[in-house]
Amino acid sequence: MKGLTMFKNMMVSIALTLVSGSLLANEVAIAIHGGAGTITRANLSDEKAAEIIATLEEAVTTGHKALKDGEPSVKAIQKAIIILEDSPLFNAGRGAVFNYAGGHDLDASIMDGSTLQAGAIAGVSNIKNPILLAFDVMTQSKHVMLSGKGAENFAQSLGYEFVPQTYFATEFRRSAWERAMSKQQKDTQARLVDLDIDYKFGTVGAVALDKNGNLAAGTSTGGMTAKRWGRIGDSPVIGAGTYANNDSCAVSATGHGEFFIRYNVAADICARMEYGNKPLKQAANEVIFDELLPAKGMGGVIAIDNKGNVAMPFNTEGMYRASVDTKGTVTVAIYGL
Repeated sequence: MKGLTMFKNMMVSIALTLVSGSLLANEVAIAIHGGAGTITRANLSDEKAAEIIATLEEAVTTGHKALKDGEPSVKAIQKAIIILEDSPLFNAGRGAVFNYAGGHDLDASIMDGSTLQAGAIAGVSNIKNPILLAFDVMTQSKHVMLSGKGAENFAQSLGYEFVPQTYFATEFRRSAWERAMSKQQKDTQARLVDLDIDYKFGTVGAVALDKNGNLAAGTSTGGMTAKRWGRIGDSPVIGAGTYANNDSCAVSATGHGEFFIRYNVAADICARMEYGNKPLKQAANEVIFDELLPAKGMGGVIAIDNKGNVAMPFNTEGMYRASVDTKGTVTVAIYGL
């Protein structure tokens, strides 16, 4: 009788392990974005759209494979973001926009939802992959955000190889900078916030849920075209452009950063879930459409909750985005579905 009981307990244990393993194999999910600017239908050719879609698919499937292989979400999102940073198609890393002086200032942040640890860098000029330095700020320093020369000194202490400013430049971004500068010179009262959508929006980011149920979020950007005076947007600001908490969700934002900072967008979405018991899509839609839009704050977010549900709302004409859900379904899109 005792042996039979032990056998039954063993079988139950094996069954639970198999069920658990089966569930874990299906619970990973990831979403990425490539920004919400320069994507009006009139300005985006079919050829360029195809290039963008292919790169988004490469990035999201690379991140998803890392998750399926058992890598933590905080590593998987870096793999996805690096592909976007290395592409000249997006405003992050190579392909970053020009600032007012004709140079490049890069920002990035990352957050681990299991520990609430975070790292961010702002205004760096020679770091090829800013998301990697943000991760090192989180894991190799006592701080959350480093900026400018201090951030680059930190990178140098870790043995980073610097790239020249010319690495980031593309003719597409130079042309946008020239148009922006011309517009400001013609209207001396023009403010950066008055510039067209194509000048203001552009970011890459990723959010993911791994096999251990841990969430992570990361964001990287070249900022706003023709920005000056060391302007910093929401991308490196934890709570505004990036946030992750295992108790609720992970969020990466893209849009007009000044509004995303004022409305604490990323953290607000997670707070609405945690304290208001609202589902992810409802929480994300409320912030993007009910809070930001009436204030003329344009942009969108990608978000994922601790069950693997994905939301990707935006209030602009389009947003470069892709996801792989818990069933393994891949979605890649630019405009509304």
